[in-house]
Amino acid sequence: MSDSTEVPWLSEPERSAWIALTTMFASVPPAIDTQLKRDSGINFFEYQILSWLSMTDDRVMRMGTLAHLAGGSLSRLSHAVTRLERQGWVGRRTTDSAEGRCVEALLTDAGMAVVVAAAPGHVREARRVVFDALTPEEVGQLQRIAGKLVLAAAPEMAGCLKA
Repeated sequence: MSDSTEVPWLSEPERSAWIALTTMFASVPPAIDTQLKRDSGINFFEYQILSWLSMTDDRVMRMGTLAHLAGGSLSRLSHAVTRLERQGWVGRRTTDSAEGRCVEALLTDAGMAVVVAAAPGHVREARRVVFDALTPEEVGQLQRIAGKLVLAAAPEMAGCLKA
């Protein structure tokens, strides 16, 4: 084990900011999840899957890419897609591409209807727990700060920030 003097310990302001950030991670996503389950019968991860698929031109995406964007493992995505398939909201297909064979998820018309119906309540809850608490200037700061954190933690996700 290395000497503790080599650890770049957080300053008191950094420690306070870290606690605020981790507390936000522990409170905002469950509030969003609760609203979606109550009003739409889907969890936030499922909503993310449907939403990402709805934002593509053809409502189709590679499973690996979708797992990455939705913030879950390929295994977790596969289980969620199976649940969504049972509802008739998502399908799967195998395709061949220059990179080889891959499995894609596709959003059905019924799935599109679900995400369209869920979106107003989801947006209201996002507004309640995030945007109503911030000034317009703080919203801009949040976007810049979140972008920097995404670039530091997962640079491959930078493309999502332009959505």
